[in-house]
Amino acid sequence: MKKYIVELLGTFFLVLTVGNTVIGKSDVAPLAIGLSLAVMIFAGGHISGGHFNPAVTLGVWLRGKCDTKDVVPYIASQIIGAVLAAFAVKFLQGTGGTAGDVKVGQAFVAELLGTFALVWVVLNVATTKANANNSFYGLAIGMTVTAMAFALGPISGAAFNPAVAIGAMAMGMIKSGNLWLYLVACPLGGLIAAQLFKSIKADE
Repeated sequence: MKKYIVELLGTFFLVLTVGNTVIGKSDVAPLAIGLSLAVMIFAGGHISGGHFNPAVTLGVWLRGKCDTKDVVPYIASQIIGAVLAAFAVKFLQGTGGTAGDVKVGQAFVAELLGTFALVWVVLNVATTKANANNSFYGLAIGMTVTAMAFALGPISGAAFNPAVAIGAMAMGMIKSGNLWLYLVACPLGGLIAAQLFKSIKADE
């Protein structure tokens, strides 16, 4: 149960940061989002692994570093945390966001690539023998999200995370008709990253 609470809390504060910085029109929203993810990983990574993202959970599970029994509870905890954060943001901001239009093809590829990069970094810095017990993986993962958000945010909104996408839809930042895009592209990016990792790191 401790692991699931940590996953809920970490996702909550990630989505809380996403909502408040984007709706509040912060010029440094990607940096704040990446930092929030990094500090939540530092805070909870030793308990749950610090996934805070169903696509990461999928990738880590395929890599063999997440028990099958934890997959569904992790994802459920992450989604609950995201929805709770959405309600908190709407209360704090007094309003929700305004969903913009995205070009589906480009947005799909952007979300796939951004999530691939995120899961690829997670697997290489947080699950390999060579980097065992390192103290930098939270920052590396957070800064990956920052970099991809700056690079791809204008195209897709830069969720790279199905739970974030659900929270963003609840806040009015993503159109409900476009939610499928994030629910398909992000897990697919995680799956591809995990399969590539396993082919390269076959000795592990």
